Amino acid sequence: MSESRLKYYKGLFLLVAVYDIILGIIFMFFTKSTFEFLGIPEKLPEFDGYLTLIGVYVLILGIAYYLIYKGDLQKNRDLILIGVLYKLGYCAVTFYYFIIGDIPHVLFLALFGVIDFIMFILMLECYYSIGKKEPA
Repeated sequence: MSESRLKYYKGLFLLVAVYDIILGIIFMFFTKSTFEFLGIPEKLPEFDGYLTLIGVYVLILGIAYYLIYKGDLQKNRDLILIGVLYKLGYCAVTFYYFIIGDIPHVLFLALFGVIDFIMFILMLECYYSIGKKEPA
């Protein structure tokens, strides 16, 4: 793999790491104000612990993406697949609830569904690209 391609993939994982770490912190500590900002305060569950836990999970995944960025992409290929599946699951759930009308705010869809879908595509391409054998 070319040095420029390797830098591109590493940059991708750094970007994804920063995105998920920020989202994790936001949902851990600013759940109510985030739902108000998104215009969906009525969707906030009575017990904030569910969203705090999701925030913790997103933060941990952000740290995992950072470790992928810092490490050897080939050796971390299995972790990249977990990240790809996470992004697929996250955007699929977001799109599903938007389609059935349970997410009334387009900003929510744009922030979480579309961005994660783009990340999913780019990370999937990385996963397949680093799995290819280099020509001898």
